[in-house]
Amino acid sequence: MSHEVFLSHSHVDKVYADAICHWLEAAEIRCWVAPRDIRPSEDWAEAIINAMDRSKVLLLVFSSSSNSSPQVRREVERAVSKGLHVLPFRIENVPLSKSLEYFISSQHWLDAFGPDLDVHLRELCDCVVPLLNRSQGSGASAPAVAASAPPAPPMPALAPALQERLAAALAQFVGPIAAHLVRRAAVPGRGVQQVVDALALELEEGPERKLFVARCSAVLSGAKPGGSLA
Repeated sequence: MSHEVFLSHSHVDKVYADAICHWLEAAEIRCWVAPRDIRPSEDWAEAIINAMDRSKVLLLVFSSSSNSSPQVRREVERAVSKGLHVLPFRIENVPLSKSLEYFISSQHWLDAFGPDLDVHLRELCDCVVPLLNRSQGSGASAPAVAASAPPAPPMPALAPALQERLAAALAQFVGPIAAHLVRRAAVPGRGVQQVVDALALELEEGPERKLFVARCSAVLSGAKPGGSLA
């Protein structure tokens, strides 16, 4: 399937990459992101190069982890050499490493330090669209990319107070993105336990996931079957 944006990120920042991918694709901007778009039998390095050849923008999820990642550095270097637009989306306020500074010190940056991640993601969508249009050239005949912001999420199935308590439990593991993940998981028709199960999948399988589920048991014990608080 064709795509326009290559998402470069450290595996530590997967939840941010998933949130970015969700927002861009809701705006009809197709993304390529590992490991989702790498087939089981496909060579990892070859898949990355092929994906860049078909992309117009490399979106870098910049953090302390990606700043020190040799894999991210290679992806940025390849993107620059192939003439892709590079858009850093900074989720941590850390100094740029010298190896990345060589390639992206003059790029426009988007900072996402505030508590409301959705605001930053909406701004990101607004920045990506002009870059894609610019890549098409002045005489491009390709269809225009949708410039509208992603549609508002449906009304949550869970009471707002219960969402806040689930977000507080999840934030201990993933930080401020927790509120966005809870809103995305709390779709109509899902019960509390189903939402907790969906959120648990955002964590690496192992002790963290088990600890999160255990901490949610207190929240679940205070919730009525319909999703409201007792």
